[in-house]
Amino acid sequence: MVSRLRQFDAGEASAARVPRAPTLPVGAGWTLAALAIAALASVPLVAVAISAPSGGLAGLAQLSGGVLGRYIGNTAALMALTGALATAMGVSSAWFVSACDFPARRTLGWALVLPLAVPSYIAAYVYADLLDFSGPVQSTLRAVTGWGVEDYTFPPIRSLIGSAIILALVLYPYIYLLARAAFATQSVAQFRAARSLGATPPRAFWRVALPAARPAIAGGLALVCMEVLADFGVAEYFAIPTFSTGIFRSWLAMGDKEAALGLAALMLGFVAILVAIEATTRGGRTTSRDGLIEGKDRQPLVELSALGKLGAFLVCAAPVLLGFLIPAAHLAGLAMEDAALRASASLSEYLTASLWLGAIVAIATTALALTLAFAKSRSSGSFFPGLTRLATLGYALPGALLAVGLLAPLGAFDQSLTRFASDNLGYAGGLILSGTSLILIYALCVRFLTVAYNALEGGMARIPPSFDAAARSLGARPARVLTQIYIPLLRPSLLAALALVLIDTLRELPATLILRPFNLETLATRTYRLASDERLVEASIPALILLAVGLIPVILLTRGAANRQSSESGKVSG
Repeated sequence: MVSRLRQFDAGEASAARVPRAPTLPVGAGWTLAALAIAALASVPLVAVAISAPSGGLAGLAQLSGGVLGRYIGNTAALMALTGALATAMGVSSAWFVSACDFPARRTLGWALVLPLAVPSYIAAYVYADLLDFSGPVQSTLRAVTGWGVEDYTFPPIRSLIGSAIILALVLYPYIYLLARAAFATQSVAQFRAARSLGATPPRAFWRVALPAARPAIAGGLALVCMEVLADFGVAEYFAIPTFSTGIFRSWLAMGDKEAALGLAALMLGFVAILVAIEATTRGGRTTSRDGLIEGKDRQPLVELSALGKLGAFLVCAAPVLLGFLIPAAHLAGLAMEDAALRASASLSEYLTASLWLGAIVAIATTALALTLAFAKSRSSGSFFPGLTRLATLGYALPGALLAVGLLAPLGAFDQSLTRFASDNLGYAGGLILSGTSLILIYALCVRFLTVAYNALEGGMARIPPSFDAAARSLGARPARVLTQIYIPLLRPSLLAALALVLIDTLRELPATLILRPFNLETLATRTYRLASDERLVEASIPALILLAVGLIPVILLTRGAANRQSSESGKVSG
């Protein structure tokens, strides 16, 4: 989840960077390797696109008389509601933190990012446990008031609106971070000019500050909508029919491959629209040289009254409380119960499985990303940038779409491979690939290739071109340059790529549920299964582990944002 925002920032930074002139020819081997990576990464896209005219439309026709409209309507409504709520929380908190002074502003400035560490499906489990009829909130309400079952009406959390609230609470930081960066670098002179002309602070905000930050806000909103479209855990747990749940049920529950591929094709259309919006808004973002100055010399743009400071504090504190502190505290309380401690006896098995899967995916994905980044850094023209863009589209694909897009072609390939092994090698077993972890590893590599690539691209750009020139003058081949020069210099970026992919693999749910072999249970799938059986106490410890590992990229992201703001402030004050 966090890596999607890192993808946005990395893409923007690379777009603004001066192109790096190649110093050594790419070579046919590196070109073929990059082509092979892009071809393998594009398999799910091609499979889903081909499925529409060759059977997917027939599957959609079967659904059109029943649930197709609900899938489309619920998905669109969930994106709209979540987007509206996340925008309200993200923009308001970003403006107060950037332009005002109030108690605990600095602490809340970084704490507002913490909800990104909470997987959305875990937040759904926690709030369902808290707010259901038998949960502590309603039980306390009945005990205090003496009401009976029919004496009051409590808004159901297991609803479309409840799903939107849960998703907005953990996704608003996408908009908050980008909006805050825009507010912190836009023209202060324009805002103060509007104030000098008699505009009230609210009017100056709506007429000057907000329009200047609109591209960044729209980019964050596109990222939020991508996450909502990819969500499976919240929609499945709250029984909301969406594209992700529809694909899962069509493929696994009903065995209707055509319907699943048709839904995946429709979902791909939504993804294409969101990717286009994200790319357009990224290109439209601009910064000003007279931005807000952070630090001890910072002067607030808006002076708040005592009541206004209290309101700003509450607006910024509420998302942190609801999106992070309450889920973390509730899980920690459940983890102390005897049932949770007894269930933790088998936790090592699931933790081991998660770690070895994550390690294999992280190593393989980082190696592929390093190949792409190295080939691109030594090329000129638009061929390799376009090839890289194609290869790194996987992170925009929801896990359910990616899984279905891979199962169809790989199933046919597996049958052909098994038949060849049986006819020519005397193989007498079942399908070679199906039932193993290979397809799952392949899918996760495709999905998280962008994460590793963006972590490496920044480090690659900081290596001086003169190193290549010196290596060329000594007759070094590209492979030797990579192993003896680039890899040692890229060690921090390589470690970051490995860590980010490992964390994302640990938290991935829909693709793992669909593609995993029967004997593989990860922390994410274990948490999902226990919570689905209303055994949240037993799921609390693995859920806490997933939340804790999610804090690592959030902390890195927060530090990176702080460093960028300090750099911008230094340029402004200088």
